[in-house]
Amino acid sequence: MRLSVVVPFYRAVDFIPAAMQNLARQAQPGVEFVLVEDGSGDDTRDELHRWADKVPGARVVDLDVNRGLGGARNAGIDAAQGRYLTFLDADDWYGPGYLSDLVDAIELFGCEFVRVDHVQVRDRTRRVIRSPEGRRNEVFAPRESILPSERSSGIDYPYAWAGIFDLQQIPRGRLHFDPLHTCEDRPWLWRLYLDAASHAVVGLHGLFYRREVAGSLTQIGDERQLHFLDAFALILNDLDRRPNLDPRIHHKAVRSFCAIIAHHLSLDARFAPEVRDLLHRRASAALYDIDRDELAKVFGAMGDRRVDALQSLMRRTGTR
Repeated sequence: MRLSVVVPFYRAVDFIPAAMQNLARQAQPGVEFVLVEDGSGDDTRDELHRWADKVPGARVVDLDVNRGLGGARNAGIDAAQGRYLTFLDADDWYGPGYLSDLVDAIELFGCEFVRVDHVQVRDRTRRVIRSPEGRRNEVFAPRESILPSERSSGIDYPYAWAGIFDLQQIPRGRLHFDPLHTCEDRPWLWRLYLDAASHAVVGLHGLFYRREVAGSLTQIGDERQLHFLDAFALILNDLDRRPNLDPRIHHKAVRSFCAIIAHHLSLDARFAPEVRDLLHRRASAALYDIDRDELAKVFGAMGDRRVDALQSLMRRTGTR
């Protein structure tokens, strides 16, 4: 088997016909579609099995309980039989020939993984979103794509599906996700960029990513949205365990964390009052847990209204 495509489905009945028709157009010898039914408890399972019988290379992995996106992907990773691995979400789709181009790219460079661009879809609007990494069509260490600390870089492009991974070079366990409901891609990507030895970035943009889907976790303002705090706790704890780490990498992680906290604070009106209060308390506590000198350096480098919002939160909440 050449390529495994892992596609989790959770209460996705409305997306299944279009998703499966799209996969059928990508079907070819050596490609399997690992469809993970994530304990939906509705008609998703029956519908998925019905459609899977019509798509060459498709098979369904049934989960008895809902594991969330990361857990469903993990089940798909463990079931994958291909040398190469990629991901797709149930509400997104591929353009013509995309999977062939993706495999051609990683076979050309022979590296552990390849990162690609994508097309963002908002209603009828389409926009190509490029990885911030400027080095294209060359093999280099992914750790080099974490820096610079003060500008966007490859690590700031946290989409698991924007790439392809060689399972002969990367242990499956390294590709497993943490059990988070949101932001699961970030600690996953940080570990991958720190541990892998080689990767490349190419200008392929055949994956269409649907934004602002009603009912998706990114659009629901409940407590699961706060898992970004847990995600960055995992990242920072991992960095603390690595000896002789370039201090600029730690600075980058703290800066990214501060920027995301500020982003959620700017949108906190979408949360119910009790969730908003929890966001404020947990975010403030997380900021107080960061080394004072490190936080001062990050605030000085950011130097904008986001810093005012973060400092105001810390003064107002005062959680240690």
